[in-house]
Amino acid sequence: MGQAFMSQFRISSPLRLRSDLHLVRKAWHISTGLIGLFIYKKSGFTAETTATILLTFAVAAFLFEFTRLRNEKINQIAMILMKPVMRESERNSVSGLPFYALGISLALFFFPERIAILATLFLIFADPIASFFGILYGRDKILPNKSLQGTIAAFSVCYIATIVYGLIYVGPSMNLLLFAIAGGIIGCVSEMCSQFVDDNLCIPVVSGLGLFLVNFLIPLF
Repeated sequence: MGQAFMSQFRISSPLRLRSDLHLVRKAWHISTGLIGLFIYKKSGFTAETTATILLTFAVAAFLFEFTRLRNEKINQIAMILMKPVMRESERNSVSGLPFYALGISLALFFFPERIAILATLFLIFADPIASFFGILYGRDKILPNKSLQGTIAAFSVCYIATIVYGLIYVGPSMNLLLFAIAGGIIGCVSEMCSQFVDDNLCIPVVSGLGLFLVNFLIPLF
């Protein structure tokens, strides 16, 4: 009876690969991040409170991930429910969700709020857009899973995000232009670091640290 029931929860087609465009996952990545920022702004919670909530969620998500990876029935059901946004590689490894929450929580814990939010915007936009351009046009490889074209896309997204964010909070200035150039470099470097560490963790932490240090040299936030 149990085997017959579980047979209804088998994945009939393979999950997407990292080399696939996987537009649904990219839309999920961007939309969840923006919705999270909207809730944060509307909630009135402090950065520390929000970081604590996200850290708690990350711990719970890691515990669930470890549980599903050790229980095939739970794993099969999780794969069915999350199939539109899951990769084949995540069938037998930790998914990006807990790293997403952990990366943003650490940025909010360790960096000033405006720096942390800008680093979060880098994660929300640069990661999926760099992947999109890298998969479609990435002919010149820098690292095994990183291309010059994807890196240029990451720089452009982070540069534009910094310009728009800076115009909202501090207005136009030469410092903003210089800071945005530095932000673009920091963003694409942090995205390249995801070759070695999950991008959902390293982008907000590495870019947050870089932006924090640049802010001493080019005061903006």
